[in-house]
Amino acid sequence: QASQPVGPSVARGAAPAMCGILALFGLPSAEGVRKEVVDAAKLLRHRGPDWSGVYCQGSTIIAHERLAIVDPDSGDQPLYNEDRSVVLGVNGEIYNHLELRERLEARAPGKHTFYTKSDCEVLLRLYLEDGVDFMAKNEVCGMFAFVIWDSRKNLFVVARDTVGIMPLYMGWGSDGAVWVASELKALHQSCKRYEAFPPGHVYDSQSNRRTHFYTPRWWDGSIVPSEEIALTALREAFEKSVISHLMSDVPYGVLLSGGLDSSLVASIMSRHCQRRVETDGRDPAYWPQLHSFSVGLKESPDLKAAREVAEYLKTVHHEYTFTPQEGLDALPDVIYHLETFDVTTIRASTPMYLMARRIRASGVKMVLSGEGADEIFGGYLYFHKAPNAEEFHAENVRKVKQLHLYDCLRANKSMMAWSVEARVPFLDRRFMEAAMSFDTRQKMCVDQGGAKRTEKWILRKAFDLPGSRAYLPENVLWRQKEQFSDGVGYTWIDTIKDHAAKVVTDQQMATAENRFPVKTPRTKEAYLFRDLFAKHFGDNTCAANTVGWQDSIACSSEVALRWDAAFQGRADASGRAVLGVHEAAYSKDYKTASQSSGAKEDGPDAAKRQRTAELAAAAASEVELGTPE
Repeated sequence: QASQPVGPSVARGAAPAMCGILALFGLPSAEGVRKEVVDAAKLLRHRGPDWSGVYCQGSTIIAHERLAIVDPDSGDQPLYNEDRSVVLGVNGEIYNHLELRERLEARAPGKHTFYTKSDCEVLLRLYLEDGVDFMAKNEVCGMFAFVIWDSRKNLFVVARDTVGIMPLYMGWGSDGAVWVASELKALHQSCKRYEAFPPGHVYDSQSNRRTHFYTPRWWDGSIVPSEEIALTALREAFEKSVISHLMSDVPYGVLLSGGLDSSLVASIMSRHCQRRVETDGRDPAYWPQLHSFSVGLKESPDLKAAREVAEYLKTVHHEYTFTPQEGLDALPDVIYHLETFDVTTIRASTPMYLMARRIRASGVKMVLSGEGADEIFGGYLYFHKAPNAEEFHAENVRKVKQLHLYDCLRANKSMMAWSVEARVPFLDRRFMEAAMSFDTRQKMCVDQGGAKRTEKWILRKAFDLPGSRAYLPENVLWRQKEQFSDGVGYTWIDTIKDHAAKVVTDQQMATAENRFPVKTPRTKEAYLFRDLFAKHFGDNTCAANTVGWQDSIACSSEVALRWDAAFQGRADASGRAVLGVHEAAYSKDYKTASQSSGAKEDGPDAAKRQRTAELAAAAASEVELGTPE
């Protein structure tokens, strides 16, 4: 039963719907499989342990597992229109929901009544006003994955945010039903085939097509921006983004590694956490003291740096340590929750997963994090080798488009494994329009005179203010980039490699391509992760096709390996693989095996790479979904 309309002062609040969703469409009888679906939805309950809601009628079921962050006493889902003929299930939050409401009221005065305080209800109202094209007609800013069922028209809509901050998967059952879920574990046992739903797309069953609902100015990586940005404009754009991410009625904090990105987020939060953003600062915040969290091996670089930043910002700092053995023990669970076997992601996700458990135990349910800055500003150490602005910008765009496979997946699933929401202000839609659209030469690791400068120079310079206006200590603001998996302590990566060398045999490696013809592991560490993944999701199932897989040096795309001859044979995700840039780089004799996707076009692995592509194509052709545009 829908609640009664709320007054204007109450409606200003928001109820972000971080959660897990599982929806089935086209069922012969929804009631006949309700128990099966409810049981499958329980596999997502770590994403939303606070309440469960189910819509079950006719041919459709939408199950929702809620994590309550704002207004915990209401905002349960699914959400409905007045006669419950249109149903919405959302995982995410809409940062500009008030603005969207005001614009809707201006277009259709008095037509739409909001029945909850949920920021997500605006999606339902926009659909009712604008139809299946509502995402293309409105500027929706947020992180989201959602489904809408319209029983009046017998159609459903599925959409995912532009970058893919929120995970989302689509599958197909033997009875013809279409399944949509926040994580593939809810689909794996029941669907004949499933795949990751592409970021930035909307699907409607009426047209049976997936289309881009929004194409940013920067989407075409071949068009290099040339208009310079003022330092003040960049700084103010990011401050606005961080502030917009602060709405919360439960204790929140910040993930603080002591590196540039998380430290800037923490600094801005510390300046604005005393007042409630929901009331434009008119009311005091419920939790005005900022809590910061860091994790690492004992005496790791990140712990020391985070401690210094926390002291400078006067946060309530929580420092967690783990041992290499504790990390190894967690690997099976990490891979189950992350649903990947990508080496870089698992290296970094394990300490994050361990930290999330401690964060939840502290009572904090939401954190801000610094993901996305390295992709946007060229912060990884290999960017020092970019040959020109064209290559630099094209790599920025490639990396941003791949975030849903790696860093966004890590941040979301590592935290949500323990019911902690992670927000990523660098990936705000409006901030990215600014940060991806100015002169690339301002981002590069050399100035216009050819002199070398540190990575992310423009971002550092924008926040390099004197005296009492300073955001961070100078040594933190200009600290060299450390990948998270390195910063928690170099021993962590070395321990994984040593462990893999002991438990994976040479015989297993010799026959790896026979067991895993799709995305064959080429190192013992990669084989270890793939074997653990297979225990949960099978050897060569659809699950493997959802995993990002490419050669990389220091988190590069595979294309960037061509930038420098010194990159050849050093395709390791650690920043230490970048010889001549990282202060603790591996020696020049260091070598590692390429993955199957990373062999030279005319090399001995070319035939097997073709076989991998053919297998993936064959799987993709099993179900026709329509051609994405």
